[in-house]
Amino acid sequence: TSAALALLGGSAAALVVWKWLGKKMIQKKMEEARRSRDEGLKKMAKAVQQFREQVPRVQTDAILSLPLLELTERLREGSLSPRTVLYTYLEKVSALEVTQQTNCLQHVIPECEEQLQEIQRQEEKGLLYGIPVSIKEHIGHKGHLTTCGLVQCLDTLMEEDSVLVKVLKKQGAIPFAMTNVPQSLFSYDCSNPIFGQTLNPLNPQKSPGGSSGGEGALIAGGGSILGVGSDIGGSIRLPSSFCGLCGLKPTAQRLRWCGCLLLSHAVPCAVGPMARDVDSLALCMKALLCQEMFQLDPTVPPIPFNEQVYSSSTPLRVGYYDTDGYFPLPPCIRRAVKETRCALQAAGHQLVPFSPPRIPYVMTELFLKTFFADGGHALLDVFSGDIVDPGLKPLVNSCKMPRLVKKLLALLLKPLQFLLLLEVKDVAMISTCRSVKEMWNHHHQIQVYRSQFISQWKELQLDVVLCPVLGPALTTGYPGKLLTAISSTMLYNTLNFPAGVVPVSTVTEADEEELKLYKGCCDDPWDRTLKQAVSGALGMPVAVQCVALPWQEELCLRFMKEVETLSRDK
Repeated sequence: TSAALALLGGSAAALVVWKWLGKKMIQKKMEEARRSRDEGLKKMAKAVQQFREQVPRVQTDAILSLPLLELTERLREGSLSPRTVLYTYLEKVSALEVTQQTNCLQHVIPECEEQLQEIQRQEEKGLLYGIPVSIKEHIGHKGHLTTCGLVQCLDTLMEEDSVLVKVLKKQGAIPFAMTNVPQSLFSYDCSNPIFGQTLNPLNPQKSPGGSSGGEGALIAGGGSILGVGSDIGGSIRLPSSFCGLCGLKPTAQRLRWCGCLLLSHAVPCAVGPMARDVDSLALCMKALLCQEMFQLDPTVPPIPFNEQVYSSSTPLRVGYYDTDGYFPLPPCIRRAVKETRCALQAAGHQLVPFSPPRIPYVMTELFLKTFFADGGHALLDVFSGDIVDPGLKPLVNSCKMPRLVKKLLALLLKPLQFLLLLEVKDVAMISTCRSVKEMWNHHHQIQVYRSQFISQWKELQLDVVLCPVLGPALTTGYPGKLLTAISSTMLYNTLNFPAGVVPVSTVTEADEEELKLYKGCCDDPWDRTLKQAVSGALGMPVAVQCVALPWQEELCLRFMKEVETLSRDK
């Protein structure tokens, strides 16, 4: 007996030591990653200093303030050199102006200096000739990590550039920075255990959104003029809304998709541009939709950018709504939709009320069920042996609950939701697919809903739809408590429609006063939590969402441009 006890005690001690060593190893890897980022910034700062000594009279502020279209023109005509522009943006980043304020970078790309030499050897100047471009961390660049904020991915370097990066380089762009993401990308905040929390440059108390939050913070902070993000539930549109940028989520198959840890063909991940204005998005799409893209990836339909549609001035028939009836958004968002609707009407467009059907069904039975069809096991596998970021712990803990407990919670939550933890609700209410047949049926139901939605759209003879997007920026830490608050963006991932965001206003004192009276749907804990999350946002950007039918990115952008022009003319 004593021998057995001794063996048991020894095994327990060995297990404790093993776990302790594992944690030490994880900490060491994270420290090395952070040290590598900091050393890269220091090296780049030295390179910038050398450039400054060689070319002392660079008008930094003037270059940083140029819109993308004007900057491309200056570069092509030769009045600005690609070297000057690149080092101007590198100085903004490496001088820690943006990085220290927001923690938006995972690392700079030292190979940008090689690409600078390469574009000067190209026979033809591409559409993005000499333009420094930032990319979301999981969009692979040769020789660099794509961690998705996970320690387990810190040993994996990309062996070659992703298709998207290859096409950017072919068009003369210079990828120069990789931006921070939330752990696993399955969050609309922007924090991970390796590189930490990214903050909103417009207000450090606020989140920049996610999962393309690093991009949002870098561009809004003036450290990049054009970025590429990805979107599976709002990950381009929410950072654009929170940071006052323009962002486009295309139809998922219009551009080459990038790897995502929770892949789903039922609700696919889309890659798209983020920038300060709509013209920049259009130029980026035009550059990417080229023969190089179609040759490198034959699964991308060879449909070049339709400039005629984007440049058209024909009046549009616009459907509109200011709430989806599922998660009522703050008063300033409804105001923004109303003001935009009135401006469009005054400009000669036809406005038609539109009501998106069955949003509660879409959220729980279509979108969320897609990612939690297995009860969250795939998500748990992603975090296996990893440190879980605090913002994702409620979600991960919910997935760990036994199925029976989830069912009981789902029953209890309806009459007793005010007694229960906020974070448990979202996952507990989601049903799972218990067989392959149920999974096939689930996919079929998504197709049926898409068909019904398109039929309703066609019956009203709509060209585009104007609708809300979550905003203003939530205080950091709150996105993890409000998963279903992003129904406004999740809808168009489920439908796989192109959708973009345009800032049209800012939060006023009147908005803040009206927020005090906000009750949401039924003044329940989720409504009250949203109220807390968006308060204290005076002066922060307020945006609207613009939507078109699948494969009509140019029409979506044309509508976004109209909204942008009208909002600036106010």
